Amino acid sequence: MPAQPNEITQLLVAWSEGDESALEQLAPLINSELHRLAHHYMTRERPGHLLQTSALVNEAYVRLIDWKNVRWQNRAHFFGVAAQMMRRILVDFARDRQYLKRGGGTLQVSLSQAASFVMQRGTDLVALDEALTALAKIDPRKVRVVEMRFFAGLSIEEVADVLNVSKETVMRDWRLAKVWLLRELAGETLPS
Repeated sequence: MPAQPNEITQLLVAWSEGDESALEQLAPLINSELHRLAHHYMTRERPGHLLQTSALVNEAYVRLIDWKNVRWQNRAHFFGVAAQMMRRILVDFARDRQYLKRGGGTLQVSLSQAASFVMQRGTDLVALDEALTALAKIDPRKVRVVEMRFFAGLSIEEVADVLNVSKETVMRDWRLAKVWLLRELAGETLPS
């Protein structure tokens, strides 16, 4: 039986407060969700990617448990951070491999204007990361919404809870961020 969100939240809070046994209980409960997130990421990578799903999960897990003094709010907060960390790992991996300099295997990122992003296999994660970094300079909250909705697969309600804003604010940020990213990735300039 899958763990209940409140059970995970209670263990995260206990772990934040220094209870090491909470981490032992938490690990098996979050493992399948971390694998789902990693698989979600890896299906968007180019075929033959050197980094495997399990390696991505392991690297994210190691980084997450090394974080000290984190006050986890709830399950959604944890998985939002996990998704952000996985994104960072993949971007760092891509940069290390110098995909852009070599021009090998890079494709344009396409974003749908529908209710959710649609990325094709082989998507250039570095270009998306650069676009998100540019958006963060303008509106960091919109980037957080994209990370939690797109990368972590959190619901509107979960994102609103983590960011402590209304569901309407999250939906508006989500729509505006998608339009902004679509234009940025297409190389269009926005009017001043």
